[in-house]
Amino acid sequence: MASTYDFIVVGSGPAGCAVAAGLANAAKKPKVLLLEAGGNNEDKNLRVDGQRWLTFQKQDMNWGYKTAPQEYCDNREIDYSRGKGLGGSSAINFGVYSWGARDDYEEWARIVGDDAFKWEPIQARFKSLETFHRELPPTVGSKYAAPKESDHGSSGPLHVGFAAEFETDLPPLLDILDKTGFPLNPDHNSGNPLGTSLLINSAYNGVRSTAKDLITPQPENLTVVTNAPVQRVILEGKKAVGVESNGKKYLASKDIILSAGSLNTPQILMHSGIGPKEQLEKHNIPVALAQPAIGQGLRDHMFCPLVYTRKAGTTARAGFYGDQAAMDAALTQWRKDGTGPWSKFACELGIGWYKLPGLESTPEFAALPPAERAYLSKPTIPHFEMATHFPIHWFVPGFAPENLDCLCIIVFYYNAQARGQVTLQSADPDAPLRFDPCFLGDAFDRRVAIDSLREALKVVRHEEFSRDTVAQIAGPAGDSDEELLGYWRQTISSSWHMTGTAKMGRTGDADAVVDADFRVLGIEGLRVADMSVVPILPSCHIQAVAYVTGVTCAEKLVKEYGLA
Repeated sequence: MASTYDFIVVGSGPAGCAVAAGLANAAKKPKVLLLEAGGNNEDKNLRVDGQRWLTFQKQDMNWGYKTAPQEYCDNREIDYSRGKGLGGSSAINFGVYSWGARDDYEEWARIVGDDAFKWEPIQARFKSLETFHRELPPTVGSKYAAPKESDHGSSGPLHVGFAAEFETDLPPLLDILDKTGFPLNPDHNSGNPLGTSLLINSAYNGVRSTAKDLITPQPENLTVVTNAPVQRVILEGKKAVGVESNGKKYLASKDIILSAGSLNTPQILMHSGIGPKEQLEKHNIPVALAQPAIGQGLRDHMFCPLVYTRKAGTTARAGFYGDQAAMDAALTQWRKDGTGPWSKFACELGIGWYKLPGLESTPEFAALPPAERAYLSKPTIPHFEMATHFPIHWFVPGFAPENLDCLCIIVFYYNAQARGQVTLQSADPDAPLRFDPCFLGDAFDRRVAIDSLREALKVVRHEEFSRDTVAQIAGPAGDSDEELLGYWRQTISSSWHMTGTAKMGRTGDADAVVDADFRVLGIEGLRVADMSVVPILPSCHIQAVAYVTGVTCAEKLVKEYGLA
């Protein structure tokens, strides 16, 4: 006999845990079930701050997805990792905790016609999520970070802040960025990310924070079932009544909330008979609701690396990463008290978001729809990003040990206009969809990629940087548009910021899958709350947006069902 709950949440990433926590902690204590496809992720060693770059390589924590061959990127299949297990992608991501721009949320509210998504209420939810630790190392002054207390939370379940110790070449690089025309920003989570900042990490005291922290300690009215991938939603006509996982049925008396992410939520919907009619019929899936917009609208941020070996003595990375005994001793120290080199190396980045000079005078910008031009011209909306101190040696097979004293700056292009899609390729509900993000597929995207890389090259060519450069390990062959774009094609990577495949909109919008209350249009009792519904491509690394999306959905459910 199937178990019955008030609410079922599918997926335990940032959005899913935020929905589950918000419901379970409501005053009337509804019965909530949280289903997770992966394991418990209980081992504390998975939370070593400096090893945050390695957890995504653990096969049991990663769905291991790849894109379809990318037409505009030399037909490469590109890594499309997604987290698996409690915490979802927050357990395998790289620890960037960024909120985006206040104008992102004003645009979200405009698109969906709901003030709940404006910056002021969104900022209040961000503050409720975090305990922000503003402390800086004693050797680093407020010149580099000076967040206002009023802009942050002090009692939330996520512990975020700055690393306790910085690599010695980080502050000097921030100064070089400043001198090159990328001025310092004291707090990238103030609502205005423009400028160069010290990264606010989803970590504290050497320990990664994950979405699991939102449901720890676990409320008595919350049931968590791991190793329970959901294959389909159980429908009675146009009403969702439960879900099926590995042949077992779970029923919901109120609502089912899908929070499986931009790649897996459309998969569950399609195998439930909700999706593009021709795709469902091709694979002999009975059509419950023909919804052509599901799986469309996929967007992402992309990056490429600039890598340079540095003069001996200018960094200490080779002495650490090149010495297994040093790394082992550091791990012992970390297990003791969370301190030491594993809470220093690769634990703090320089990060910044910027506008491109002259972008608005380009023909590619002029060709955009008026609403998009207006959005990109808003004062807090960036066009590209740079991040420093990316530990590139972990990402390049056979990285030469003699190059460990290197510095990597990664360059991201923003506001991609190309729209990719995820599509059915099997009747098997456990088989992944086909993922085609269409990287570099729009003329505007190519323009922004070229110009972003050209701007970043100003930094590495600044005399205070170049004087310590020994050699270029990775970078474009020349300065022409063709050479810069060619380098993007050869080295482009996803930022794993997949967004938009079950888009939120107003009833009647051709591309809307859910309404502003997260309800799947045309199906009663079914909602989606994850990055698939977000109708903008946020100006940030999206884990914080996933959290706040879940919090917003939970607030709406608590109000609608009178649970407060």
